[in-house]
Amino acid sequence: MSKKTLSVLFAAFAASALLVSAASAAVTIKVGHVLNSDHSWHKNLAGFAEEVGKATEGRVNIQVYPSGQLGNEKDMVEGLTLGIIDAGLIGGGSFQSIDAKFGIEALPYAWPTHEAAYKAFDGKLGEYLFNLLGSKGIVGLAWWENGFRHITNNVKPVAVPEDIKGLKLRVTPDKMRLDTFEQLGSAPVAINFGELYSSLQQGVVDGQENPYAIIYSNAFYEVQKYLSKSGHIWGSAVLCVNSSVWGQLSAADQKTVAELAHKWGENQRKETIAEEENFLKLLADKGMQINEVDKAAFQKAVQPVWEKYESVFGKELMDLVREYGK
Repeated sequence: MSKKTLSVLFAAFAASALLVSAASAAVTIKVGHVLNSDHSWHKNLAGFAEEVGKATEGRVNIQVYPSGQLGNEKDMVEGLTLGIIDAGLIGGGSFQSIDAKFGIEALPYAWPTHEAAYKAFDGKLGEYLFNLLGSKGIVGLAWWENGFRHITNNVKPVAVPEDIKGLKLRVTPDKMRLDTFEQLGSAPVAINFGELYSSLQQGVVDGQENPYAIIYSNAFYEVQKYLSKSGHIWGSAVLCVNSSVWGQLSAADQKTVAELAHKWGENQRKETIAEEENFLKLLADKGMQINEVDKAAFQKAVQPVWEKYESVFGKELMDLVREYGK
């Protein structure tokens, strides 16, 4: 065999080896979120990561970064679109920065129960929103949950809309949320979540609104007296990955990861519901005064917000919310 033939064979073998190596190389996906490591998001992401590693025999290695280590939600959304953030578990409303229609989940009093919201986001509404993500270079894997939000403050119990008037409340910095609380007569303030505890402690704001789990895991009971079970907004969480990273996985591994994303999302939802009463008891034990809310009165009071945002979300999406929210 000539030296030339040997050289050609060697080059072909080397190229083949490189292709095999590339095909079998592990893909590491860094997943960020903004909540603490004792929250159900983090615990279920950890389980998801472990099972993905086993199911793909190490081909997909998921690393979880809690507490905003990869940035706040706005930063992560931007990073996903630019391809510099691998993946995230992010509140659905935070995607309004790339499409205003993602704000639709936060229509006040849209979802009477957890189950009504699940049907919508596992159904036509969720499919529509995931298609929007796909057009921005983001692959939506599964809808998880942030839960219902409730109002806390240091001034008085909030039982009817009149009670909220004049209260300085921190709300997430999106326009419809601000408009909702302005409609109710409060003075909403947009403050980054990382600054919320100190803002409550220092009296920059009177109160805030978040799910029980976040109120407890962030020790807001230390700086808040009253908890009103308003349940005014249900929030989703989107487990997603940028399309470039997703494209590095084989079709079989993509299927595995997507299935496990749904599996662990279902588990996280169950935990959210199961933990609600437990967190409520823990918050009461910490000294918070808890009261019921006249939800029908609040629902009536926020109807102008629905009318205002019909033009933003469009009739198709608004009708879907009305269909699933019955």
